[in-house]
Amino acid sequence: MESTKNTQNSLQKLSELIQVLDEEERANYTAILKSMELPIAEFKKYATWSETCYTRNCIAENENFELILICWEKEQVTAIHDHGGEECWVYFVDGTFREHIYTESERGELDIVKTTNLNAGDVSYMIDFMGFHNLENTSNKRSMSLHLYAKPIKNCNVYDSEKNEFVCKEMSYDTVKGVQQSTIKKNNNICLN
Repeated sequence: MESTKNTQNSLQKLSELIQVLDEEERANYTAILKSMELPIAEFKKYATWSETCYTRNCIAENENFELILICWEKEQVTAIHDHGGEECWVYFVDGTFREHIYTESERGELDIVKTTNLNAGDVSYMIDFMGFHNLENTSNKRSMSLHLYAKPIKNCNVYDSEKNEFVCKEMSYDTVKGVQQSTIKKNNNICLN
């Protein structure tokens, strides 16, 4: 059932989004994200960039959800990964992206089953039973995507192309609420190296 409160008014501030996510059920997350009309300026406080790998910037986290702004330099891409059993919605803030969804064959080979090109304002959804995925910034510029997880993801399985197998990787943030995290291991994101 779709929340009428969320479809009547578009969300225009990150603080409004966080409040609505605190009050709503995950069944309404897609409608909530589609109702947003957040200006890019709302994300500037949280945006950090790295030439080495995209950055994971935590905007909000509690026991029910995690909201992360991922900042991408041009042509940056994630490794193929799952979401540690959690649901994931992605709202594409700025730029163009490509998502590949993979399934693993009985022989352990990964096959692409779906490719989607995504633009600013689009919303995608992923959960582990659908397979594995990766995202790529196809823009010729810096880009941003907002990732909403039904519960915080502490680790996930990442495909190691050298070993031809999935390995468990602990997740970390580059910033939390706009503050640099100096104690976090750098380059712990799921980039292609």
